Amino acid sequence: MRRIVGAVLDWEGTGEAAFSVTFLGAGRMRALNRRTFGRDRVTDVIAFELPHAGRQGGDLYLCPSAARTAAVTQGVPLAHELVRVLVHGALHALGYHHPEGAGRTRSRMWRRQERYVRALLARGR
Repeated sequence: MRRIVGAVLDWEGTGEAAFSVTFLGAGRMRALNRRTFGRDRVTDVIAFELPHAGRQGGDLYLCPSAARTAAVTQGVPLAHELVRVLVHGALHALGYHHPEGAGRTRSRMWRRQERYVRALLARGR
C-alpha cells in the first residue's frame, strides 16, 4: 500500500505527505458513507483530505468486500481492483474530484487514475 500511494505522490509531485489507511467491513463502510455523504450504501473507498502544516495527507477508508464485488463485476483480479481503489482514494485526498453518474469515468480525475493504475500494474505492484 505504501508503494502504491507513494508512486501516486511521486507522479503528482507532492512533497512530504502522511496518509492512513483503515479497512472497514461493509456495515461500517455503509454507516460512514451515510454519516459523511448521506448515501445509504456501501462504497469501496472514502477519502478525507487532511493537509497539515504544509504537508499533503489524508485518511483513506477501504472496504475490501466492496472492492471484491467491483472486481467480479468488472472481471478483473481483486489485487488489480485494490490498486485502483488505493489510487482513487489517494487522488481524492490530494484534492481531486469527479462527478457522480455517467460523467465519472470521463472525468480528469478518472483518466489520471486509470493512467496510474496501468503504470502500477505494468510494474507488477
